[in-house]
Amino acid sequence: MSRLKTDRAYDIVLFGATGFVGTLTAEYLAAQAPEGLRWAVAGRSAEKLERLREGFAGAAVPDVLQADVSDPVSLRELARHTRVLATTVGPYLQYGEELVAACAEAGTDYLDLTGEAEFVDLVYVRHDARARETGARLVHSCGFDSVPHDLGAYFTVRQLPEGVPLAVDGFVRAQGMFSGGTFASALGQLARGPKMLAAARDRGRHEPRLLGRRARAPLGAPRFAKEVGAWALPLPTIDGQVVRRSARALERYGPDFRYRHYAAVETLPYALGGVAAVGALFAAAQVPPARRWLSGRISPGEGPSAKTRAKSWFSVRFVGEGGGRRVYTEVTGGDPGYEETAKMFAEAALSLALDDLPRTSGQVTTAEAMGDALIDRLRAVGIEFRVAALR
Repeated sequence: MSRLKTDRAYDIVLFGATGFVGTLTAEYLAAQAPEGLRWAVAGRSAEKLERLREGFAGAAVPDVLQADVSDPVSLRELARHTRVLATTVGPYLQYGEELVAACAEAGTDYLDLTGEAEFVDLVYVRHDARARETGARLVHSCGFDSVPHDLGAYFTVRQLPEGVPLAVDGFVRAQGMFSGGTFASALGQLARGPKMLAAARDRGRHEPRLLGRRARAPLGAPRFAKEVGAWALPLPTIDGQVVRRSARALERYGPDFRYRHYAAVETLPYALGGVAAVGALFAAAQVPPARRWLSGRISPGEGPSAKTRAKSWFSVRFVGEGGGRRVYTEVTGGDPGYEETAKMFAEAALSLALDDLPRTSGQVTTAEAMGDALIDRLRAVGIEFRVAALR
């Protein structure tokens, strides 16, 4: 349910509002915020925030708050004064934990856009227990990582019988570009393989055992997937982990659930080229001078133009099976990395602030915390969830 904190000055504070995705999110909120929403933009530079705010004349104009990731006191003040704190400031492993800690302590709902598995695992070990005590919901990966995949798998499961083993495969197609911040974050992850594994093992030691049920997200193997007419390349992104955590949390996923996450590529040459490119990027990320050179190709805060974003799109096709039934579903939208990510992020914040939701706390997924309410919101603003076929 919605937990109104009438003693808080704001319903939503957007931290990092002058960055690339932050600005898109702020513009979306200014245009779409319901009447009476109390919100603010926050960041290090009051001057930049004021310039951003000036562009919202006639829209839902936010207040301006100054805070810095290097100043924990300012972060605690932010968390103390809002019900929901949404942050675009990454890489989160470098800049994110103090804000999570502040929200967990204050009982403030927290959202981010991270795709950094190591960061999510560290947050669980260090801050989940305190967030459960205070009632804070810590919701990671509220953009293209991993809303379409998490909610798409949830939507698919809802079309299948209850109480039986279920298997879902997700196949991602997309056309778009990434920003400097996203690229820097991806390079950092590629360079931290052993530390990522260590954080995952530590999380496994702290997570409670799932009794009487099983939820898995194996990596799978490359194959030609006749069900979608494309080559399927396993995607070792955070998305599969998020889906697995939703399945652990929600009994609707059945007694034995398996999810596999793929990139769908039309031809074998493109598939082989993609594998080679990822391998080269991984190798370069292990060498500090090469990693620094690659990081300098796109500066944080930069991103594709509006014209380029307008041509971008995504489609995630899901194939679900269980109880003698097979279902094909699809989640589709526009520019995945920026326009739609800003939309997903803003609507997730609005959902936490305003919707009547299940009572959850601690580190939770979008499916666990918001589920149908967020799907309804996204459908209303042009992101499609549909059943393509049911057999």
